[in-house]
Amino acid sequence: MVSTVLDKPTTPPTGWCESTASPSLGEAEADAYAAWFKALSDPTRIQILNMLAQSEEPLCVCEIVDHFELGQPAISHHLKILRDVRFVLPERRGTFIYYRVNQACLADFPDAARRILNR
Repeated sequence: MVSTVLDKPTTPPTGWCESTASPSLGEAEADAYAAWFKALSDPTRIQILNMLAQSEEPLCVCEIVDHFELGQPAISHHLKILRDVRFVLPERRGTFIYYRVNQACLADFPDAARRILNR
């Protein structure tokens, strides 16, 4: 049986892979931004965030559930993901939890995109 193995060149041809670029974001910052984008990777979470951003007052989970074809446990799960990255802030009122947009976090979001894209 004959086997053919192609040897990789020890040095790439001139002009290939000679980038001098390196990441300008540290690992911790990249991890934080990745968590933000991961939280926004679901259409339902985008819609929930959009709904909260339009409301002047915090909304109860039951008010949010009324606008989706998902049950309360699923909406609460989506809200927990948004809360974990601080896009939304919870506020307990008796036995109910109300959510509002975290304006500080959302204000930082465009800057995060600029930092990631080095603009």
